[in-house]
Amino acid sequence: MMKNFKNIVIIAPHPDDETLGLGGSIKKFIKSKVKVSILVVSGHLPPLYNKKDFTLTKNESIKAFKFLGVKDYNFLEIPATKVNEVPVSELNHMIYSFINKRKPDTVFAPFPDRHIDHRIIFDSTMVACRPTKKSSPKNVLLYETLSETHWNASNVEPMFNPNFFINIDDTLNDKIKTLKLYKSQINSKTPSRSIEAVQALSKFRGSQNGCKYAEAFQLIRMVI
Repeated sequence: MMKNFKNIVIIAPHPDDETLGLGGSIKKFIKSKVKVSILVVSGHLPPLYNKKDFTLTKNESIKAFKFLGVKDYNFLEIPATKVNEVPVSELNHMIYSFINKRKPDTVFAPFPDRHIDHRIIFDSTMVACRPTKKSSPKNVLLYETLSETHWNASNVEPMFNPNFFINIDDTLNDKIKTLKLYKSQINSKTPSRSIEAVQALSKFRGSQNGCKYAEAFQLIRMVI
């Protein structure tokens, strides 16, 4: 698997989405000397949040990235739930610029789920990943995010049906330790994205694939 993944870009709508979705895989990639870059598009900013809330979560992200071993990252600082108010061409350009500068072979994007930011960012990432150049990403995958991904309306909206899995038997503990760094986001007030929920989902995904723990993805494109 690692031969196909040498240079990865992860598009995260908000701080913690990257770890919820593929924290175990990120650590696995880093241990295998794969280059990983993360773009955090949105965050807890005015008018819905206080600027100090964003500063807190941004600092938590930086600590999380450091623990995972990710050195290349950026924050666009678009207010949460206001991503749809950014002109489409501008958002497309911001995401495309981050991806194009790094020339990744693989891009991980959020599944277009219940959260409007996830849907808008998914659309822009798909535009940025169009196979129009030799340098375009060869592999594009979507990750699931507790809890929004599982709140889509069944038989009405798209449902997350994974067809690509990464064994994280050796890195689940790293994922849990990273999530605990997001003290403002992962706590007893959010049972749907608690540590217990993350462990349960990882165990379920593993049970589907003959391993103890796994992270699940929906493969959009893979060119070998």
